Amino acid sequence: MKAINKVLLVAFCATIALSSCVTPSQVNYLQDMRHGSQIELENKFQAIISPYDELDIYVFGPSDDEKLLKPFNISSSTIGGSSINRRGAYLVDVNGNIQFPVLGEVHVAGLTRLQLQDSLRIRLEKDGLLHQPVVIARFANFKIFFLGAEGGKSITISNERCTFLEALALCGDLSVYTNRNKIAVMREIDGKMVMRYLDPRSSSVFQDPFFMLQQNDFIITQNYNTSTTRTEARNFVSMWVSTAMSTITLALTIINLVNRSKN
Repeated sequence: MKAINKVLLVAFCATIALSSCVTPSQVNYLQDMRHGSQIELENKFQAIISPYDELDIYVFGPSDDEKLLKPFNISSSTIGGSSINRRGAYLVDVNGNIQFPVLGEVHVAGLTRLQLQDSLRIRLEKDGLLHQPVVIARFANFKIFFLGAEGGKSITISNERCTFLEALALCGDLSVYTNRNKIAVMREIDGKMVMRYLDPRSSSVFQDPFFMLQQNDFIITQNYNTSTTRTEARNFVSMWVSTAMSTITLALTIINLVNRSKN
């Protein structure tokens, strides 16, 4: 009888331990996708310039135009016969403007970097300042920030295009204890902080307007609250543990009855 009690005690302890486990349905990504699934993405996404962005702007021209290019450069070096602007980053002010050499105040907020390049190139040539200039603009501060139970960090995006799933991978993935139903993306829109919850376990995440991240977005995670019941995990584990315990109890009862009959 003591042996039976020990077996039941071990089974009970196993039930308690397993009921706190994290189940696959809580952590696996894109669970509803199947082999050959196709979901259309926004391939033409381009980051939009906003106030407080920092922009690197490079101005190229023929080597014989070095004197003409000089006003647009604080310091310069020659690369491949062309002069390139080595200025510090241009800070977009609260009104969405930058102070560009010679041209003065230029409104850039709301433009993509490609639109900014074309706009500056056209103005420089139209005003007779440069002949067929080449302007290249880059975001100097395209960063995504992470806040969560594991601490804070930031990642710099070099190609100005980053999805929600790419950002999770770049930050080193999520802990198995991260509540994937409560992953927030926070973004400033028209002077207001807007937050949306994205769930990487479902393919519906691809259709969320915040799936394509923008510069200075925050991704905020939280772990499961250990003081609350993990209903899904307990239901998953309790189902088979309960069956196992019932089987063990029945088997031990039969063994006990057989032993008694022999005595």
